[in-house]
Amino acid sequence: MSDTQSPQDALGNASRDETMSALFAGLVVQQTNLAMMLLGKSPHPETQKTIQDIDGAKMFIDQLEMLEVKTQGNLNADEAKLLKQSLTALRLTFVEAIDSQSPSTAAEQPKKAAAPAEPTESSVAPGRASTPASEEEARKKFSKKY
Repeated sequence: MSDTQSPQDALGNASRDETMSALFAGLVVQQTNLAMMLLGKSPHPETQKTIQDIDGAKMFIDQLEMLEVKTQGNLNADEAKLLKQSLTALRLTFVEAIDSQSPSTAAEQPKKAAAPAEPTESSVAPGRASTPASEEEARKKFSKKY
């Protein structure tokens, strides 16, 4: 007979709104922590090694953005603040991770572009330049920057 309560007991005594608010906060914190781990800001809990998976982190950030859009107007002030702060921190960390990758990517780019394939005249649209767009320009078209 201890005076401490388990999390389930604490949620059992709370109102439905308080329970939902606590579960929402837990979801946001969980998604944020997973994204931070994949951005290399915290070690993996089992291996204690830092990993960097930009695409995986982007998925978690996109899910939090979806939650922000889908729950707009339905969150209390604390929930909205938590979600906004989490997204802001993740976006800044995401940009830092992308920027830290850029020097190594830039060093590898000349090797890949050493022998660019010349487009045939039939593959070039009329009125368009025959030089292929750089990888950077192509990436700008199809990637989302935070």
